[in-house]
Amino acid sequence: MILKTYTRIFTTDLEGTVATLKAVHGTEPHFRLDFAPWTLVGIGDVLAVGGTDEELEPIRGSLGPWIVEDIDDAKRKLLANGASVVRDIEDVPTGRMMYMKHADGSVVEYVQWTPELAEKHIFAPLRAGTPASQI
Repeated sequence: MILKTYTRIFTTDLEGTVATLKAVHGTEPHFRLDFAPWTLVGIGDVLAVGGTDEELEPIRGSLGPWIVEDIDDAKRKLLANGASVVRDIEDVPTGRMMYMKHADGSVVEYVQWTPELAEKHIFAPLRAGTPASQI
């Protein structure tokens, strides 16, 4: 099950991009993480990914991240529907992630957050009545 989806913005001017997102979203970022060589900032359903053009090149053109409840289950379902592995499941500071190429050619990053991150950024806000686009 997909718990949350992000639209990524790749930027070489992270602070300028975040300022714009704060203005149009009317809220502060809920998530900031240094994930070398990138810095990730989440605000609503947007994930700004900051880095140099060279650092961003390998992931430009991919979609996501799509936060899933169970990454192993997601992988099985994707493979059964014609997807292929681009980058297999690995542990990362936020939990576990993989890149999959869907049958239509789309490349998507899937992430299973740690239980603590999922609770803080998905389940607790939903229980409090926060609209999904604001978490």
